[in-house]
Amino acid sequence: MTTNPRSGADILDLAPVMPVVVVSDAETAVPLARALVAGGLPGIEVTLRTPGALGAIERIAAEVPEAVVGAGTVVTPDQASAAARAGARFLVSPGCTAGLASAMADTGLPFLPGVGTVSEAMALLERGVSEMKFFPAEAAGGAAFLKSLTGPLPQARFCPTGGITADSAPTYLALPNVGCVGGSWLSPADLVSAGDWDRITGLARKAAAL
Repeated sequence: MTTNPRSGADILDLAPVMPVVVVSDAETAVPLARALVAGGLPGIEVTLRTPGALGAIERIAAEVPEAVVGAGTVVTPDQASAAARAGARFLVSPGCTAGLASAMADTGLPFLPGVGTVSEAMALLERGVSEMKFFPAEAAGGAAFLKSLTGPLPQARFCPTGGITADSAPTYLALPNVGCVGGSWLSPADLVSAGDWDRITGLARKAAAL
């Protein structure tokens, strides 16, 4: 396992499951990250959906060095650069434009640009990007869609995210073009608000064993 990913492939190889977390209060970021790492999931995608997200990334990067913290839901060039300044070690976007792809590359960080169609995947392959996020996975065709891409686009590898559960994750992970899956089930709001880090570690441990 690498703690300093240099490529999209390194991101996909961190663990079978990438926790996708929404952090409303940066104070919970550190214990949450420690709980996930303790369960065997070092890669953590903090989505830029809340005002406290960048602060959460800063805290995790500074206080949980064994975690590999990344920024998710990157949708603008400014967010890409802000996440890099905050200490993110990788970037993830739900979709991708040419401008956003260039901005993420300019940060020097590895990134997983989002795709939902064959044409979008082909456009990124033309840019030399072969590791991608498939989003929204379940709504965009699920495991059956990704399986259908193994023939025409064998060089593409994915982290499907969106609607995936602990029960459905193994179906995705069995595909040769899936490196890991993104999951929000590892940090349910009730456990986070209660500070039940032991149960979150338990969820992470089960996911790491998939």
